[in-house]
Amino acid sequence: MDPRPQSRPGCAPVTIYVPRDSTALALGADEIAAAIVGQAEARGLPIALVRNGSRGMFWLEPLVEVATAAGRVGYGPVAVDDVPGLFDAGLLQGGAHCLRQGLVDELPYLKNQERLTFARVGLTDPLSLDDYLAYEGYAGLRQALSMTPAEVVQQVLDSGLRGRGGAAFPTGIKWRTVARAPAGRKYVVCNADEGDSGTFSDRMVMEDDPFMLIEGMTIAGIAVGATQGYVYVRSEYPHALATLAQAIAIATEKGYLGDNVLGSGRAFHLELRRGAGAYICGEETAMLESLEGKRGVVRAKPPLPALQGLFGKPTVINNLISLASVPIILARGAAFYRDYGVGRSSGTLPFQLAGNIRQGGLVEKAFGLTLRQLLDDFGGGSHSGRPIRAVQMGGPLGAYLAAHQFDTPLDYEAFAAIGAMIGHGGLVAFDDTVDMARQARHAMAFCALESCGKCTPCRIGSTRGVEVIDKIIANHDRPQQMRLLRSLCDTMVDGSLCAMGGMTPVPVLSALAHFPEDFGTPGAQAA
Repeated sequence: MDPRPQSRPGCAPVTIYVPRDSTALALGADEIAAAIVGQAEARGLPIALVRNGSRGMFWLEPLVEVATAAGRVGYGPVAVDDVPGLFDAGLLQGGAHCLRQGLVDELPYLKNQERLTFARVGLTDPLSLDDYLAYEGYAGLRQALSMTPAEVVQQVLDSGLRGRGGAAFPTGIKWRTVARAPAGRKYVVCNADEGDSGTFSDRMVMEDDPFMLIEGMTIAGIAVGATQGYVYVRSEYPHALATLAQAIAIATEKGYLGDNVLGSGRAFHLELRRGAGAYICGEETAMLESLEGKRGVVRAKPPLPALQGLFGKPTVINNLISLASVPIILARGAAFYRDYGVGRSSGTLPFQLAGNIRQGGLVEKAFGLTLRQLLDDFGGGSHSGRPIRAVQMGGPLGAYLAAHQFDTPLDYEAFAAIGAMIGHGGLVAFDDTVDMARQARHAMAFCALESCGKCTPCRIGSTRGVEVIDKIIANHDRPQQMRLLRSLCDTMVDGSLCAMGGMTPVPVLSALAHFPEDFGTPGAQAA
């Protein structure tokens, strides 16, 4: 007798979810999906396979989920060789297995988050418009279309939403400036050139919930009177580009983009533009140059892009997460969003845990938790099991934070008070084996490599900075080289045209301040 479970005629197929996110794909998700289909067919078991987005628990990827009466049960990390055993253990009923994680929504890593922007990510098929609509999708746009443009802008202002790309400038003020600027044509540009170390939230939105970005940009266009939008995506994100292109085509076909958005008589068109991999093009004016087909070089300000931006026209430029936060603000109201967070840091931010961390992934929380809570409660400490010595927050230009600063609340003003920034929400952790002098050198070398070359302090200062740090490490006239390094950093901060040169000294000076012993100068903190 065949011991395998047999399907019964008329049985409804069991839904199984296998992520299509880049992280899962890199770990064999496509092969696992094929193996699941093969096993189900061989055993005569009806299944419905859904390629969802990642839940953001990357240490469990590929995470396979099965829909049960109690909820979605997760198994992970799954390898192809595990698939037959999972079926033997009763995968379709959520059966016991060593890879069984239990009900996914009840896992502390997810349950203890406040997922507003990422509410759908991991739950839905990213390219199913029906799925998107079933989870409050396009409720924000419909609400915006029932309001005047000025009322939409006011909602964003009242929400307290600030730029999620680094500078934390109030989003509504940008929108109001563009809305009030007289012009026959205006633009909305999404800066999705996600080049900061340890960041991946932009990529996850584009791959795992692309309609949310499209909706946010459409609302922005309606609010400021722009009829054309562009998403500037780094070329290193092929899956994001492909998924977003498909989503734009679907939204256009279904009337959510085009000359007559949802029959409102208002137009908004959206196109993708691929960046060539220059970090400097994450700076908004260099990005505009690239969008116009020129070399990515920083523009002098003024004029501000809000008044003279793309092709000289008023332009809203926002980070992807800023725009992706807009739909829920319009759908549920400014007060709903503003009630999350602390002080002037309203709402939530998707923090991204990377580096030497045991549970790397995405954590969306309201502002106000501490860095230590992120590292310990969500990250689970270091991957190596050694003490975490330093964390770089805010990308390669962010400060290196020492353990005595880990209890600082994740709040824009609190971080600014200690000379740091939250930036895009990415953090990279280092254990106690890290050499912070070499990390400081890396920051200078990164700037030398990625500088657009327009201004001397950045172009020459970073190159000289690498040379000086090399002499410090080699103990070549160290006291004089330390003084020279500090003077060089002052010149870069005060004289650089943009944040690339102006912020490169931040990680260098923070490493000097908090880890002087790595530079062979125990008294450097007081210097």
